Amino acid sequence: MPTIQFLQKNCRAVVILSHKGRPKGFEMGLSLKSTTKMLSRESKRKVAFLPHFHFDEIKELVQASPHGSIFLLENLRFLEGEAENNEILAECLASLGDFYVNDAFAVSHRANASIVAITRFLKSYAGFEFEAEIKNLSRVMRSPEKPLVVVLGGAKIEDKLQVFENLKDKASAFLIGGALTPEIMKKLRSPKMILPVDFKKEGDGIRDIGLKSIKLFGEEIKKARTIIWNGPLGNIDDKRFREGTKAIAKSIAENKKAYQVIGGGETVMFLKKLKLDKKIDFISTGGGAMLEFLAGEKLPGIEALG
Repeated sequence: MPTIQFLQKNCRAVVILSHKGRPKGFEMGLSLKSTTKMLSRESKRKVAFLPHFHFDEIKELVQASPHGSIFLLENLRFLEGEAENNEILAECLASLGDFYVNDAFAVSHRANASIVAITRFLKSYAGFEFEAEIKNLSRVMRSPEKPLVVVLGGAKIEDKLQVFENLKDKASAFLIGGALTPEIMKKLRSPKMILPVDFKKEGDGIRDIGLKSIKLFGEEIKKARTIIWNGPLGNIDDKRFREGTKAIAKSIAENKKAYQVIGGGETVMFLKKLKLDKKIDFISTGGGAMLEFLAGEKLPGIEALG
């Protein structure tokens, strides 16, 4: 909203481009139409929804609009070419404005037409949220106050091992939870990798960390002066297996001496349910984008802005 409000005050009109879900063609349930109510409330101005992709008509409508108008275009993932970073689509999107602002860090690890190719047709800038993401993630990655403790969980723990490789020289400990199997745990052998010592199980599957592990992880978190967390430590969709993630969330929030950065959709929503989100220094909008950035990879959306 800060970016939208700034542009609203200083431009003829703002055209918002966005994504939702993983549609296969047009899916009414993934339309952005309902989002206009929230945007209108937050911006204190009626937001006009654009339900089609007739770009010549949209361009005329935008150019004839009064100063400060806000438009929301339908879900770009309904279009062929968005995911493929199609230049023809990007040029059509670019025709709707005079310059481009990327405030979508969360999808900037994807080379999409509205993230990368569009920058070839317009002067391009980072929005305020995007800038805050880069600033805060760079801080914990490049010059963290030590000890740095990294908490990694979620369903695809193997996908997060590159974060370990990139931060292993800076971090004092990596606390590992999530969907662990004996095979994965064998791969996680390192003096800095602290694995759970007990679990809550269902059948043969690990569903949460146990009380001894909560205590072990909590002791490391208390020592930390910088904390990075991405991914729940148990199956938080089931109330029987939320205690580990809940305890770790409270431990992180209670460490006022540490600078805390938390990301990942599931993790952030769980924090909000616990009403702990206001006690965290920085909450990243990115899940995969945050992990790729912390792994030292180049994000297409950042590279495109030059």
